[in-house]
Amino acid sequence: MTNESARLTARTRTASGKGAARQLRRSGQLPAVVYGRRDDAESLALDTHELSRLLSRIHAATTVIDLEVDGGEPRPVLIREIQRHPYRPQLLHVDFFEIRADVKIRVSVPLHLLETPAGVEVGGILQHLRHEIEVECLPNEIPSAFTIDVSELEIGDSLNVSDVDTGGVDVVDDEGLTICTVVPPAVEEVEEEEELEEVEQVEGEAAAEATEAEAEEG
Repeated sequence: MTNESARLTARTRTASGKGAARQLRRSGQLPAVVYGRRDDAESLALDTHELSRLLSRIHAATTVIDLEVDGGEPRPVLIREIQRHPYRPQLLHVDFFEIRADVKIRVSVPLHLLETPAGVEVGGILQHLRHEIEVECLPNEIPSAFTIDVSELEIGDSLNVSDVDTGGVDVVDDEGLTICTVVPPAVEEVEEEEELEEVEQVEGEAAAEATEAEAEEG
């Protein structure tokens, strides 16, 4: 399933620096840049609420956005980076990458696991090791996500990148990379219990020896 395009408006930004960026944010706007097809990156300003609403309904890394700057013709872009405040729910900056409809690009597509593995039903543990894979395709072919049915995985089974049905989209990542695996139940817990028993035994022996030594001294 490929993504649908989204739309966003922006204006050219001339002021730069941290002070100008803070002032922009206080006014409800967000500093941004767009790069890719032109020689120099362009500094932009966006409406923060408009971008937040857009981000709430798309997968930012794989959705092609029609970016309209200063009322001009929409330009297809992808979001390459979003900077957020470290402890407040606040957007700080966004980077856009301008693309061409006839040129392939590389994007990371999320992986969604469906169903419960058979091995988990009998006590196994599902380990999800890889949550996205990198692909190369035309912008209008970018998948929104890849879904994988893991219901038939038994304990000891695993799925690799090569097992993903990408619908003909070229995969960049090593196809031997493991996406998920079902491991035996409670292996670590048993080992921890054995280690704890050994520690308690050693401590008990040490305490007994100390008591005997005190008795001999007395």
